[in-house]
Amino acid sequence: MKLNKERQGEIFILCEIALWGLFPVITILSLNKLSPLVSLVGSTFFATIFFAVLLSIKKEWHELMTTSAYRDILLTTFIIGILCYIFSFFGLQHTSAGNASIITLTEIFFSFLFFHVLRKDYIPVQHTIGAVLVVCGAIIVLYPNIHSLQIGDLFILLAAFIAPLGNFFTQRARKKVSSETIMFIRSIITTLFILLLILIFRIDFSFSDLESSSLLLLINGIFLLGLSKIMWIEGIHRISVTKAGALGSMAPLLTLFYAWLLLKDIPTVWQLFSLIPMAFGVILLSRQSLTRN
Repeated sequence: MKLNKERQGEIFILCEIALWGLFPVITILSLNKLSPLVSLVGSTFFATIFFAVLLSIKKEWHELMTTSAYRDILLTTFIIGILCYIFSFFGLQHTSAGNASIITLTEIFFSFLFFHVLRKDYIPVQHTIGAVLVVCGAIIVLYPNIHSLQIGDLFILLAAFIAPLGNFFTQRARKKVSSETIMFIRSIITTLFILLLILIFRIDFSFSDLESSSLLLLINGIFLLGLSKIMWIEGIHRISVTKAGALGSMAPLLTLFYAWLLLKDIPTVWQLFSLIPMAFGVILLSRQSLTRN
């Protein structure tokens, strides 16, 4: 039986969640020996190779000549490929994988504001209550660290704040070119830009540490910044960003499990408690999204 467009989008997002839940854990492991920028450039380098291979297999190199898509691709590259990734990698250096994954859920709220408030879409009461509940969940996670001001949590919050704008430009670019083309351009520009920052600020790293972390960088590049991002773009090409974000609320549960399994990081009471209002908020957001797609 042929799946409809909405069902395809949901499957893409669910598959993306299964992979992306690993991102905070793998990144934290790589930061044991590498600085955030070195870890990021290594990951995006492998992602660039991955997308180049896909473009070759699918014979889509000609899409690089579609100049009408470049404005949107460059904007999403700057917002997500550079700013979001830098905030995320620096944030994960100073916070836990569980905290990062839960705080990232505020992207649902910011997507709601951008796509439904700023763009003057109809705002149902259910949607408003759901967005408020998601924010309440993030506040619960942040509350224990308010007095000590965990800079890592704030970096993750900043990444979640600007991500919806990047997703907006990604959606527009996807109407003109494939996901592989978008991600190849985004990855190669990000790699070159971060490499330039490393040279400018003379960030030290040893090739032995780089070599010992190569497997983690490979996983991050191919599966997390690579395959999962294609699934995300294909997902939001078929369903709304708000709905995709709502479905993505399951990622923190997977991250908490992965962190416990690989980092021996036991979830805190605050982290588990925060999932309660977030779960109800996401249910309200996704229910409304389901009726309007």
